[in-house]
Amino acid sequence: MQSTSKHIRTATRRIPIYIILSVISLIWVFPFLWMALGSLKTQREILAKPPRLLPDHATLANFTKWFEQLNFSTYFTNSIIVAVITVLGNIIFCSMVGYALAKMQFRGKNIVFGAVMVTLMVPSVATFVPLFVIIANLGLSNTYAALILPFLTQPVGVFLMRQFMTGIPDAVIEAARIDGAGELRIFFQIVLPQCAPAIATLSILTFLSSWNNFLWPLVAAQSDSMYTLPVALSLYSTGQNATNYSVLLAGAVLIITPILLLFIFLQRYFIEGVAMTGIK
Repeated sequence: MQSTSKHIRTATRRIPIYIILSVISLIWVFPFLWMALGSLKTQREILAKPPRLLPDHATLANFTKWFEQLNFSTYFTNSIIVAVITVLGNIIFCSMVGYALAKMQFRGKNIVFGAVMVTLMVPSVATFVPLFVIIANLGLSNTYAALILPFLTQPVGVFLMRQFMTGIPDAVIEAARIDGAGELRIFFQIVLPQCAPAIATLSILTFLSSWNNFLWPLVAAQSDSMYTLPVALSLYSTGQNATNYSVLLAGAVLIITPILLLFIFLQRYFIEGVAMTGIK
């Protein structure tokens, strides 16, 4: 009896917390709900006053316009190619650098790690001009290489993988070295298989950064055939005619859907990786 009354009092004290969390959740979810429902409305319904949340007559015409008139397949293909190659590059190269900083001893190791930490503090916009000059001088403008190479290895990925790999027991690696295994074999067969949570976290962060990247593709891509989805969406919204908000919302839904699906499939590894690497 006392246990039951104690549970009731505990549940009663938690009610205000649940209410506050519910309100905060609604505030966060509402813009996404408005975007999703707005993509099913006509332009007249979106501009109606007072505004209404639910569409009177839901339509998929806005999505059809992206596929049939706005060359969505080209923009989507460009975004996928850039994002996937960028993710794979970060997984391989950031893991290699992280392994070297975590488990190998060499002169200047602390200096290299310090340089990585300093690079984390430099705003990405500050490097746009020198990056563009380098890409232009190499003759890579308006190519996939221009969109991918500057982001193939990122400091945050190196830091994340290094932090995770420091938790791998040194005894396992030393035993492999005693058995005659080389560093590459140790890395690919022993270390990397144990880094699934960190790799999932790195994959989501890198994919999200690459998929939503706008400024660099806008500068590096100089033709419609190389535009990614965020660039195409922004150019459509600044056309000469009046902005069609319903089509823009449909484009936003198409852009955000792959990110949501990726997070849903990898969320368990993502949360585990963030917790184990100490990222706040």
